[in-house]
This record gives sequence, C-alpha cells and structure tokens, in this order.
Amino acid sequence: MSNKIIFKDFETLVPMVKDRWTPLYLEHGRLEVDNYSIKWISSNGEIIQVPVAMLSCIILGPGSTITHAAIASCSKCNTPIIWCGDDGLYFYAFGVNVNERCKTTKRHIQMSSSKENIETICRRMFKIRFPDIDTKDLSVESMRGLEGNRVRNSYKELSEKYKIPWVCRNTNGVFGIDVDDLNLSLNILNYHLYSLCLSVILTMGYLPSVGFFHADGKVPFVYDIADLYKLELTFDIAFSTYVSARYNKDLLIQNFSEKVAEFKLLEKIPKHLNELFK
Repeated sequence: MSNKIIFKDFETLVPMVKDRWTPLYLEHGRLEVDNYSIKWISSNGEIIQVPVAMLSCIILGPGSTITHAAIASCSKCNTPIIWCGDDGLYFYAFGVNVNERCKTTKRHIQMSSSKENIETICRRMFKIRFPDIDTKDLSVESMRGLEGNRVRNSYKELSEKYKIPWVCRNTNGVFGIDVDDLNLSLNILNYHLYSLCLSVILTMGYLPSVGFFHADGKVPFVYDIADLYKLELTFDIAFSTYVSARYNKDLLIQNFSEKVAEFKLLEKIPKHLNELFK
C-alpha cells in the first residue's frame, strides 16, 4: 500500500499498521491543522510539522490542546489519540476512530461471550509466549500462575545479569506514590508499550475494554496483548538503561523506540491478533 497521503472529498489513503512509526508524545503545546497537514506549536513557539498518517498513535500529555479540525484529520488517517498525565504514567482517555468494517469487532464479541471461547483465546495467547508447553489441560488460572512465575524469574535473572538489587515490582508510581527509579523506568516503558498495543487494537477494530486473561482496568485487552511482548521490549531496556543513566525518560523512550523497530512490533501485533481470532 502506498504511503502517500491524499485528501480528496474526505477520502484518505493511509499506511498499514506495520508501516507506521512508534507513538509521538507531545506536551505543553497545541496541535492544529495547517492547510492539509497538522502542526504542533510548542509553548516556546517552536513549530513542528506532524506526519500524522505515519504515526501509530499520538500521546498528548499535560498542557496540550488539540483543535476539532486536528481531531478530524487524525480520524481520517486512522491515527488514535491518547490523553495521559505527567510522564505518561496516568491514562485518561483515548480517541476511537469509527471502524468502517466491524468484522473484527463482532469476532471479538463472539470470542468473549462464553467461558469456552475465552479459554480458547487464553490458550492461544499462552502458546505465543510458551510454544513448547501443551495447554490442552491447563486452566486459565494455571496459565496465569505460569506466566507470573516467568515474570518473577525474569526480574531475578536481569538483576543478576546487570548486578542491580531487585526487591519487588511496584506499579504504584501511576498513582503518585514514590517508587524507586528502576520501577519507575518499568512503569514508563510499559505505558508506551500499552499505547502502541492500544493504537493497533483500535486501528484494526478490536475492543480494548474486553479482555481475556485480564478483566480489570479501562483497557484489559491492551494488557493481554502487551504481556506477549513485555519481556523482550520493556524488562531488559529498563535494567540496561538504569545501569548507565538510572532514571532517564528521554533515553528510555529512545532505547524503547529502537528496540520496537528492531523487534518489528508493528508487524507482529496485527499478525498475532489475526492468529488469536482466526
């Protein structure tokens, strides 16, 4: 599919998910339309042209505003928008493009409508993470337990690899409670991974609020999908960046973006979603 953007009679030709870039985080400024493009005007007057159709998602932080026309342009380009708090640690809302083809939405609803179908999706998710384990006789709770063990062991292994003391996981940073720099790094990286997964889920017409392994929170299905990639994309980056710079948000996001491109995440998420709901 061509990457060229054409605005004509409100019809838009936009790139596929796999061809898009990682999310763009913006704060303290204004996003508005400039002729047929979108521009960001920062609080200090700097103007940046935003290639909205090439972005997988736009994340708007504190002090940011967006015009109605800019929202309409993002919708035409099928580019989701996420509103978040300071450092991306508070999730407030997301903008959903009206999906013209509801096949994936109906399939999502169908597979969440019975215990048997939910178990089928959970087993397929588990198989992506543990391809060598037979899931036929495993309950959802058993699979949750195995996944929990994998995560705890991963933290221990990374602690030994990078010679960093590790006590426990602390996600309370999202609620304004003090956490150590390493946990704060993990929180930020996980948030950006959630944003990427959310952008693909919305673009393809799935339902972020209907989860399978996860049931709580605003976007449990996003947590389901993000768990497929956390070990490769957030854990090691948090520990390795901490070694060189402790908590450094800009460096974390830069390292994460490079890893996402290397990992080809935006190609893998659509592929895995299709496998889950086949």
